[in-house]
Amino acid sequence: MSALAEPGMRARLALRRVGVPRLAATILFVALGAAVATFSWQLPLFGAAERALYDLRVVLTAPAADQDHRIVMVVFNDDTLKHTQRRSPLDRGLLAKALTQIDALGAKAIGIDILVDEPQPEDDQLISALRGMRTPTHLAFGSNASNPDEIATWQEDFLRRFQARLAGSRTTPASIRVEKEDDAVRRWPARKPGEPPPLAVSMAPPDPAFARYNGSLAYRNAKYVDRPLYAEFPIDLFGSPFTASLFKRFVAGRYVLVGGDISDIDRVAGPATFLNGERPAGLKVHADMLAQILDGRIEIRIPRWLLALTALAAVAGGVLTAAMKLRAGWGQAFVAVQLLVIAAGPLILQALAFDTWRVPQFGWVVGWLAAYTATAAAARSVGAEQRAYAQSALGKYLPRDVAAQILRDPSQMALHGERREIHAVFTDLQGFTELTHGLEPETVATLINAYLDLLSQAVLEHGGTIDKFVGDSVVAFWGAPLARPDDGERAARAAIAMWRVGEAFRNTPTGDHPPLGRTRVGVHRGLAVVGNFGGEGRITYTALGDVMNTASRLEAANKVLETRILVSREAVPPSMAAVFRTMGRIGVRGRSTPVEVFEAALDFPPEARERLNAAYARFDAGEAAALDEIVAMAAEFPEDLALGGLVVRLREVGPGGVSRLI
Repeated sequence: MSALAEPGMRARLALRRVGVPRLAATILFVALGAAVATFSWQLPLFGAAERALYDLRVVLTAPAADQDHRIVMVVFNDDTLKHTQRRSPLDRGLLAKALTQIDALGAKAIGIDILVDEPQPEDDQLISALRGMRTPTHLAFGSNASNPDEIATWQEDFLRRFQARLAGSRTTPASIRVEKEDDAVRRWPARKPGEPPPLAVSMAPPDPAFARYNGSLAYRNAKYVDRPLYAEFPIDLFGSPFTASLFKRFVAGRYVLVGGDISDIDRVAGPATFLNGERPAGLKVHADMLAQILDGRIEIRIPRWLLALTALAAVAGGVLTAAMKLRAGWGQAFVAVQLLVIAAGPLILQALAFDTWRVPQFGWVVGWLAAYTATAAAARSVGAEQRAYAQSALGKYLPRDVAAQILRDPSQMALHGERREIHAVFTDLQGFTELTHGLEPETVATLINAYLDLLSQAVLEHGGTIDKFVGDSVVAFWGAPLARPDDGERAARAAIAMWRVGEAFRNTPTGDHPPLGRTRVGVHRGLAVVGNFGGEGRITYTALGDVMNTASRLEAANKVLETRILVSREAVPPSMAAVFRTMGRIGVRGRSTPVEVFEAALDFPPEARERLNAAYARFDAGEAAALDEIVAMAAEFPEDLALGGLVVRLREVGPGGVSRLI
C-alpha cells in the first residue's frame, strides 16, 4: 500500500465510524456555519454584530487628522434660532445675506445643505442672492422617491419650481441624500436615476473615480480634542459686511458648506457613535465626503467571490482543526493563529484602505466555531467509541483502573524501555500438550480459551498486567506500567487464585474430554526492562530480564519438586509469610545464583509450616540434627511428595547446599 493511499483509507475508516446519522448532522451544522460565514450581513442579529465590528474597525484605523483648512462650515445653530425666532423653515433672509457676503469673500465653492421646499416671504430675496452669485453654488435637492419619509410630493414640486427660477445662474442643484443603515451613515449614497450628483461631488473638482462611487466613507479622527476637523462659524456672523469681513481668511479659497448644526434636527450616527455617543450634524457627512474627494481616497473594494472563498476557508479551518490530532500545545497555537487571522485580518485590511463593509468577520468566527464544534463533537463521539474499544482491549491485559489511567495519560505506558522492579508470574497446565493430540481442534480451542479466560480474570482482579499467552501458559507481572505498594501481595494472591481456578476448572465434570492436568505457577521478584518492543509495525508491551527467566524456571521446577506454586524468597510478601513453606535452595538453568524457594502450601497445617521453616533455618545454618525433625514431619505426612522430596535433597546437599535441577 502506498503512503498516499494510507491517509485516504484512514479517512474512509473514520467516516464509517462516524455513522450516517451523525455524519449527516455534522455536514448540516458545517453547512449552516458556511452559510452564516457567507451571508451574516444579511441575517438578523448577525448583521447588527457585523456593523458594530465594522464601526470598531473604522474607528481604530481612522487616521488622526488636524483641522482641515480646505473646508469651512457656516451653520444655523441653536443660538441662531433663538436670535431669529425662526426654527422651521430657517430664516431665508439671513441665508441670502450670508451667501452674498461669503461670495464676496472669495470662497472656492459653496454648498447649501438646506432644502427650500415650501414658500416663505424671503424667497425673492434668496432668489436674487442666488442668481447674483459669482462663486459656484450648489443648492440642496431631494425627491419624494428617494426620501419619502422627509419630502412629500408637494414639497418636491415646490423645490423643483424654486430651482427652475435659478436657471442660467451659477447656482445648480445637488443631492443631499445620505445612505443610512440602522440610522448610521457609513457609506456614500447610491446614485438614483434623475437625481443630480451628490453635494460633495458637485462642489469638488471633477473626478471620474467618484462619479459613481458608493463605497465606504473614509472617516478621520480629530487629532486634538479642542480642534474639530472642520472650522465652524455661526451664520449670524456673515449677516453684515463688517462682521463677515473679519472672517475673510477663513473663507477665501475654501469650500464653504452652509447648513444646520442644531441639537435636535438632522443629527446622524456614525462609526464612533457607539463609543462616544455623539451624533454629528448631517452637514459634517457632506464635509467628510468632500474631504475624501479632495484626498482622492478610494476604498479598495473586495470582490464578493473572494469573501465567499474566505468564508469557506474559515469553515474548512474549523473542520480541519477539530479533525486533526495535534498535541495540546500545538493544537492551542493552531486555534489561536486562526482566530487571530479572523479577528485581525479585517482590521488590517481596513488599515490598508480596503473597504471592509460586507466583510463577514463575525460570520467567519461563528462559521469557524460551528464547523469546529460539529466536527469536534463527531470526533469526540468516535473518540469515545475508540477509547471504549481501547479500554476494552487494554482491559484484556490491564486492570480497568490502570487501563483508564493509561488512556488519560498514555505517557505512563513507556514507548521506550525503562528499568522497573516487578513481580513476574508464569503458569503452565500439566500434560495439556499430550492431551491435545487426541482432541478435535474445536475442542482444544474451546478448552484453552475457557481456561485462559479464568486465569486472565484472576490476574486482572488482582491488579496484574498480562504480558502474553504461550500455548496454555499465562505470563503476567506486577509493578508496571503502574506500580503499587502492595504489588508483592497482589502477585502472590493472584498466583494462588490462578492455581485454585485451574483446579476448579479441571475438576469440573464434562464428557467431552479427558481430565486436565494440574496448574503450576512460578513467581519471582527482580529488575526488568519494561516497555513496548517489536519495532514500528508490531509492538508488544512486555518485560525483559532475569526476573522473567527465573519465574519461568520456577514454574518448570514445580514438576521436579512435586510442588504447585513455587515462589522465590524475594517474591514472598512479608504479610503472607505464614502461607509459604520452605522448599530449600535450588539452582536453575541459565542462572548462576541459586534461588531459595517456598511453596504456597494451602492444605498444609499452619503450625506444621512454622515448624518446617524453623527446622530448615537451623539446618541450613549448620545444625545437622535439625534434619531429623524434617524427616519426622515427612513421615507424619507420607502423601506429601514435595516434603518427601525436600528431605531427599537436603540429605544430598547438606547444610547451605544447593540442589541443581536439570
